[in-house]
Amino acid sequence: MVYIGVIGEGTTDSRGAQIAYEVGRLVALKGALLICGGLSGVMEHAARGAKSAGGTTVGILPDCSRDDANQYIDIAIPTGLGEVRNLLVVRSSDALVAIGGQYGTLSEIAFALKMRKPVVSLSSWEIKKDALPGSDFPEAETAEEAIQIITAALQMN
Repeated sequence: MVYIGVIGEGTTDSRGAQIAYEVGRLVALKGALLICGGLSGVMEHAARGAKSAGGTTVGILPDCSRDDANQYIDIAIPTGLGEVRNLLVVRSSDALVAIGGQYGTLSEIAFALKMRKPVVSLSSWEIKKDALPGSDFPEAETAEEAIQIITAALQMN
């Protein structure tokens, strides 16, 4: 099974929520497992989208309680590691979609690029191509395009 991470801010506007929901739904329709930070915002909306399409969701939580996970998380993994859990979200994912985001999302993008994992920006951080020798950080305009880029990178159907 392929594990696709969805990363983004813990609070989001209605546009970000809609994008995250659609990405999560498409992840599930591709038969992939959705990995996220398990809390609110982009994470919750992506998990809700995955669940709406019959998908499975994993939340890697920053604190010590499974009860902190949003209601759409099937498997809650409490780490007690705070923001260090961002590394675990990336390490556990085969590829990632970054939606919006603040500095935590930027750290996850950097970890993904360092590990040479496919990561796509969807209304997220802009990084100059020449600043990342040997790395690729494509930008997608829609959830569909983001998933197409990811599935091509992973050679999925």
